[in-house]
Amino acid sequence: MEKVRVVLLSAIMIVATIFMVSCNKQQKESQKSIYAPGIKDNYRDIAGIRHYKQWGTHNVHDPSCIKAGDYYYLFSTDAIYHPRGVSMKSDSIHIGNIQVRRSKDLVHWQFMGWAFTHIPDNIVQYIKNVSGGKKPNGIWAPYITKFGDQFRLYYAVSVFGANTSYIGLATSKSPMGPWKQMGSVVKTDTNNVMNAIDPTVAKDPNNGKEWLIYGSYFNGIYCLPLNSATGLAKNPGGHGKLIAKRANGDTQIIEAPEVIYNSKLKKYFLFVSYGPLFTHYNVRVGRADKPDGPYYDFYGHNMARPQNNYPVLTYAYRFRNHPGWAGVGHCGVLDDNGQYFMFHQGRLAPGNEMMDLHVRKIFWTPSGWPVVSPERYDAIPQTPITQNDIKGKWEQINLHTIKDTVKLWQGQIPPGGWHYDTTEFDNSIIKNYLSSGMIDGNPQETWKLDGKHLEIINSEKEDTTILTVSNGWDWENNRKTIVYTGLGSNGFSIWGKKVELE
Repeated sequence: MEKVRVVLLSAIMIVATIFMVSCNKQQKESQKSIYAPGIKDNYRDIAGIRHYKQWGTHNVHDPSCIKAGDYYYLFSTDAIYHPRGVSMKSDSIHIGNIQVRRSKDLVHWQFMGWAFTHIPDNIVQYIKNVSGGKKPNGIWAPYITKFGDQFRLYYAVSVFGANTSYIGLATSKSPMGPWKQMGSVVKTDTNNVMNAIDPTVAKDPNNGKEWLIYGSYFNGIYCLPLNSATGLAKNPGGHGKLIAKRANGDTQIIEAPEVIYNSKLKKYFLFVSYGPLFTHYNVRVGRADKPDGPYYDFYGHNMARPQNNYPVLTYAYRFRNHPGWAGVGHCGVLDDNGQYFMFHQGRLAPGNEMMDLHVRKIFWTPSGWPVVSPERYDAIPQTPITQNDIKGKWEQINLHTIKDTVKLWQGQIPPGGWHYDTTEFDNSIIKNYLSSGMIDGNPQETWKLDGKHLEIINSEKEDTTILTVSNGWDWENNRKTIVYTGLGSNGFSIWGKKVELE
């Protein structure tokens, strides 16, 4: 009888175990079906122009976002991936200038078409006049903002590799247009040291004053006062003052400024991009008390002086089960009622030619610096994270500088200069957070959770790193997870996500 009872109990336990495993599997599958974005990184099969309505998050470069009504509207450079053998010509579809998308959730985007049908004729003529007859390469780096009931769309027209450039302004009552051309805000030629591309606007919420922040490669980033009533330059013909430069600026890039104001911190934040857009494009940031600067970096250095600035928020990176992302720069930033988001391109390895939209939630460190999530945004509900949730294996990336393997031209990778190599990315390591409070069994490296902050204490180096933890979506493994982000003492971001290892 006892044997029968043991066998019966064993059978019950086996059935219960199978049931629990089945439930856990169903729960994981359910989570996938509910939260899975359903977005492929590789979009070669819909790259052709006849699929343009399906582009969604694909073919996004230099994004700028604004919220209007129930929608987020995204404007971006008309950069399109051209795979060999796929035609971009159509008798019924006319490719315009400045791509427009909209979304209700910041995850799924609907391609709405193009803002402009063509480059205004007077701008084409200006570029040809100052560049020796060269035609402009298109419209670049749009920036969308709103003044009163008027939407203002700033944009740049230029010739690649030269500072023969023009920043224009168009206005509309709707983010979907139609757009009315208002003329030049600032323009440059070969006699100038600066370059009139990559516009953004910094606003003082206390007095309504505005400044155009612009510039690229040629001598750094400039700040030009605007006439708020018109959106044009306060002093026509002026170029403003230098507010950001970098070391080795004659061969290395600083570009793509974006300025936002954090009302809680009472600080203005200037985001800029360093490096070749095809590979090691990365975002850095400084802060100021006034919209026109001076801006100071992580170490208190004035960004107008020729040195490299920190912190570094993004860099070419590669989590496991993915070929990697390069070109993660030229960001737009949105303040959505106190929730901040960064928008930028990501170039999919190994070719680094496909351009996907990355939207990342911004968090703020206790010392008042922005950091971004290691994973793209997916509207995962934010539930409390416990000590028990932290325990286990984490995949971590310590961002750091990666040297270019080829000689740059105009700060960019020359044609044929890129070859896939995983060492060209910030790669991940595995960290084991133990219930004892140690990391990887090392008594000199311990952790503790304090609310939303994970403190990493290194007693040997007498250093404490504070990371912000949150719920997120693991895009590489298609599952819910927990992520963390923060800054190391070296001014580079530290990214991590909890993983399940086979």
